[in-house]
Amino acid sequence: MERLTRYDVAQYNGVSMVVVESDLLPPDPAVVVIPLLADYPAVKDLNPEVLHDGQRFVLATRLIAAVRRSSLRRTGSVADQSDRIHRAVDVLMAGV
Repeated sequence: MERLTRYDVAQYNGVSMVVVESDLLPPDPAVVVIPLLADYPAVKDLNPEVLHDGQRFVLATRLIAAVRRSSLRRTGSVADQSDRIHRAVDVLMAGV
């Protein structure tokens, strides 16, 4: 199982995804991720723009999902943009 931490970016079937699950949870074969898409309709605060590997993506927050860790390949981190990502999850869950 690949070691993935919160705000790591990983590839899943050719799509970049951000790990949003807390590092404090016990190990599990699945991890919660949000896709990074080039063309996705952005809603203020819900879908922030994220810069990864020199490219701009939209965080497709409503497409949040759990995937098997064994299906992911780490490609980097967007921890420097964690405030916007965390806010997007808050907006999704609480509407604030």
